[in-house]
Order: sequence, then C-alpha cells, then structure tokens
Amino acid sequence: MADPLNKPGSRRTIDLNGDVGEGVGDDAALIPLLTSANLACGGHAGGAQAMSEAIACCLASGVAIGAHPGYEDRENFGRVAVAMSPAALEAMVLRQAAALQELAAKRGAAVAHLKPHGALYHTASIDAAAAGAVAEAAARLGPRTALVGPAGSELAHAAQIRGLPFVREAFADRAYNADGHLVPRSDPRGVITDNAHAIAQGLRLASAGEVQTVDRAIDGAAEGAVVRVPCDTLCVHGDHPGAIALAAQLRAALIHAGVELHTAGVHRG
Repeated sequence: MADPLNKPGSRRTIDLNGDVGEGVGDDAALIPLLTSANLACGGHAGGAQAMSEAIACCLASGVAIGAHPGYEDRENFGRVAVAMSPAALEAMVLRQAAALQELAAKRGAAVAHLKPHGALYHTASIDAAAAGAVAEAAARLGPRTALVGPAGSELAHAAQIRGLPFVREAFADRAYNADGHLVPRSDPRGVITDNAHAIAQGLRLASAGEVQTVDRAIDGAAEGAVVRVPCDTLCVHGDHPGAIALAAQLRAALIHAGVELHTAGVHRG
C-alpha cells in the first residue's frame, strides 16, 4: 500500500485499527468499522471465548486480525509497567500471541500483526531490551508478522534488525506532547474525549502526518507546536466511551476527504 504521507501523485491511504476482545464496549459494532483489529490475548484482558468471537467477527467483516498482548495485570488493565527480564517478557508475549494464533488457525485465519498493549507498548517504544523481546516473539509467530508501534521508536528499530514489517501508528483519540510522545493518561489532557477534536486530529495525521500538541508555544500563543508523526495506521481505543461513534464518524470523514482505507501498509525503519 502507498505511504499515507502524500508523495506527489500518490493516493492518500490509511489503516484504521482498534483494540477489541477486552470485555468492554461492543466489538460486534466496532470491528466492521475498522480495517485492522488488535485482539486482547488473555493477558491484560480477554480470553479464549472473547478471542474466538472477535476472530469470527473479523472474518465476517474482512478485517485483519492482530495480537494485542499486554502485561498480565488485569487489575490495572495492563496499564502499569511490570519489571520483567527480556526472556520472561518474550515468553509472555509469545504465549499470549500464540494462543490467538492457534484459535485463528482453526478458522483458517492468520495473525497479521502484533501490537503491544498499554504500558508494554510504551515501555517497548523507548526500551531497547523490551522492544527486542517483543520483536523476537513476533518473529517466532512468523517472519511476516508485522510489528505495530510509533515511528522512530525502539520497536521500529527492533523490527528492522529482525527483518520484520513495521507499521507506524498514531492515535486519533490521544493527545501528543511536543516531543512527539503521547501525553500520559494520568494527565487530564491525555485522552481526547471530544469526537470533533479526535476526528480533526485523525484527518490531519492521515493526510499530513502531523499533529498539534498540547504544549503552549514559547510566545504564549494558545495553540501548541506542530510535530511530525508519520503513520500508516490510526488507532481508536475500543474501551473508550463513544468509541463506536468515533470510529464511524472518523471513517466517514476520512472517506469524504478522499483518504482510502486499507489494511496497514508496511514501512521499514
């Protein structure tokens, strides 16, 4: 698929992904609005039944299936980092993803990508050892398993080293700091709850690969800085209230703007 960052003469394309199988929200309504789904694998949430139901819905809707492993800490929904050795982390990620792969295979389906969840996503984005462990687990699933994470992150580097496809991700419903990193959820500004704001941000990311940050400009202007956030896929969090409405409205806005929706493109590096 073409790079969504609009090289002259190219079509604008983007993948729309969402986190599902987590026991919250309405997956049956959300999945058909996506092009890729990240299925919880029983670590931070979900289990065999939830995975099976989500797989069936993905197959019925033509949506790509991906593994969404996380720290096995259901009390905190996998959103608190857990100290683990690289070997233990690799084993945990592989165990969860392989469980999804086994269920998918029974229906003749494949696991196309792996996207870490929550605190594991953030840790592996900045920690080389954690990124290497996640990437090794993805490679053991299959040599063409795409790894999903932020552009320029340690996850991207780990994928490149191992020859894995890498999919650059950005978030329509999360705020960004001027360093290009997400604003923590502990900050009231971290999650964008206004759908109009999230849709506008998603459109800007898909069409221009940039985002306006929450940081105030040095001169005191109300608007924050604008930073580059190259992306092949946009995420809508399935556990957010109003996720289905946001996904539907964002999908419609992207199509109206001439952005074609496809399963995630691959960018090496």
